[in-house]
Amino acid sequence: MPAQTIPSVVQEKEARLQALLAEYGTLAIAYSGGVDSAYLSCVAHEVLGDQARLILADSPSIPRAEVREACELAESRGWNLTVVQTTEFENEDFLKNDGTRCYHCKTELFTQMDAYAQAHGITVLAYGEITEDQLDPTRLGAKAAREHAVVAPLALAGLEKEEIRRLSRVRELPTWNKASFACLSSRFPTGTRVVPEEVRKVEAAEEVLKALGFHQYRARHHDAVCRVEVDPVDIPKMLNPTIRQAVVDGITEAGYRYVTLDLAGYRTGSTADLPPT
Repeated sequence: MPAQTIPSVVQEKEARLQALLAEYGTLAIAYSGGVDSAYLSCVAHEVLGDQARLILADSPSIPRAEVREACELAESRGWNLTVVQTTEFENEDFLKNDGTRCYHCKTELFTQMDAYAQAHGITVLAYGEITEDQLDPTRLGAKAAREHAVVAPLALAGLEKEEIRRLSRVRELPTWNKASFACLSSRFPTGTRVVPEEVRKVEAAEEVLKALGFHQYRARHHDAVCRVEVDPVDIPKMLNPTIRQAVVDGITEAGYRYVTLDLAGYRTGSTADLPPT
């Protein structure tokens, strides 16, 4: 996609982003390898070079494939990346999953970023919140960001998801059409305790869906039941007898007794308001 096809209003937003990043001088970014943080990292590297540092949180909540792909992207682009092992799974307030899990997870990440910044002379911390995220009440990480003075340059520039995808495509970032992702712990209904063993089951179940070519999916954890969500356009594919049997076989092998298909399809936050299993 040539840059000329980007509307001028979107180009103006990107120019605001570049100006913001230049003002920061030195920057540590919470990087996940997703659409938003990859684009932010790319622009920050263009503006600040090695003064833009990327911090990738590694924990049981992040699939091994996501960590690997994020590291490979950073290496291929020459980005300054540091991987930190976060310890939210040692925090009872995180494990009990009472509706504030995301806050405790982000607090752990931002605390480690604070320490990194102090040790390396970094003046500003940033993360990939965008304008739409500010309308989502389930994203309690914003509270942790405020408490740690972590800025959201994409949101400050007024950038939205589809605009970021278009700008990412211009930069030939492989993440431009990447599916939305949230940590594996988000697959558990509020009130259901999050434990590493069960998180690994979710990861294995979602690897089955990925291997079968599904693009946007979730494996929702309900004790012995795995509730599968896929994009509604992929429901006919899921009902293909061969695909259906492969899903059932793979997910039961991952440790679930029952596999169900949610006919409502993929949607964000569908475990946030459910009773625990």
